[in-house]
Amino acid sequence: MAKLALLHRMAMAVPILVSLLLSFQHAGALSQPTTTAIPPASSNSTSFIQLSCKSTRYPSLCVECLSSYAGVIRESDQALARVSLSVTLSRARQAVAFVGGLSHGQGISHREFRAIRDCVANLGGSVDRLVQSIDEMDKMAKSAPGDDFDWHVSNVQTWISGALTSENTCLDGFAGRAMDGNIKTSVSAKVLDLTRVTSNALALMDRFLTRQKRSAAHGHYSP
Repeated sequence: MAKLALLHRMAMAVPILVSLLLSFQHAGALSQPTTTAIPPASSNSTSFIQLSCKSTRYPSLCVECLSSYAGVIRESDQALARVSLSVTLSRARQAVAFVGGLSHGQGISHREFRAIRDCVANLGGSVDRLVQSIDEMDKMAKSAPGDDFDWHVSNVQTWISGALTSENTCLDGFAGRAMDGNIKTSVSAKVLDLTRVTSNALALMDRFLTRQKRSAAHGHYSP
């Protein structure tokens, strides 16, 4: 009877999990990079990305994620930060779908199912905050140079930090030996990669702010 009750509770939770997946995928779709052709990259833009990525915690991953967008980024700190956020959002949406899909595996325990459900919710929170970050950057790009710049950037930094916190909270749900197994291994690998990409995006945003303030101090605006 106890086993039947457990299966019933898990079955009742599936529609909720599916609903979460669909809502987060829809939210993320609002800020996906366009599919238009990317301009060819120059050696200068590629070097710019490599140099900029040295300011991140995971420079090799940073270059790997952004090098194919060199033609869009060129040598713009703002474009670099914006593209980095778009790439991070794409990774976050992939993580939501991947982790949610694990709930359909055979032999999954009730504890694992709950951890997956909570993780999907936390990753969904990350998606929401990344969407907010991108929207804020787009508003900033349309503003006149200097107009509420610090306020816009502060919002973006806060939301990226919040996204990173949500991702780490997901991993916390799989802590402890009781959770050891294939599910934990799969989730940890996927989400850990996401946390690193998110960390890099935050570092590039911090770099953008620092360089922008330096430019402003010298009396000119650097895009």
